[in-house]
Amino acid sequence: MARGKPRALSLGPGYLYLATLGAAEPMDLTTPWAAVDPAWTGLGYTNEGSEFTYELSSEPVEVAEELDPIAIALTGRNMGLNFALAEVTATNLRVAMNGGTITIGAGVVTFEPPELGQETNVKLGFESEDHSERWIYRQCLSQGQIGIPRRKGAEKALINCEFLMTKPEGLTPFKAMLEHPRRA
Repeated sequence: MARGKPRALSLGPGYLYLATLGAAEPMDLTTPWAAVDPAWTGLGYTNEGSEFTYELSSEPVEVAEELDPIAIALTGRNMGLNFALAEVTATNLRVAMNGGTITIGAGVVTFEPPELGQETNVKLGFESEDHSERWIYRQCLSQGQIGIPRRKGAEKALINCEFLMTKPEGLTPFKAMLEHPRRA
């Protein structure tokens, strides 16, 4: 029976961070995100953590002379990060809606979404609770339907977010940093 590596398990929801596209990226697992670049800010509480998704699409290459495909052609790749922000704030509304305007007045803060076509891409970051892994998602845009469910009792309002990643110029769409040798 093959033995696993219990220390390589990743538990808990971790911590999410946001930055502008030009922000410097962490180079290690110990330097605080804001010390790497002050543009990195924490996103706060989520409802159930986050989920990174990665989907590779392909099609078989077939010829009349063979019953089996002779190759597999890659046709696309979709990557995303999904989470529900548990803090309904103007800042989190701006995150979910790809920008917008926040105005602070006497006892009130207002948020207005960006004009269509004025949305901005962001960088997202994840750090595990045990600080043994970090992920940097380099170019993300919130898409799809943003829901803010309101329910009775202890059910809190949430800002549901689904970010898709695109390939930034000269870089890969994401980078995973894992503690060595624990997660090698």
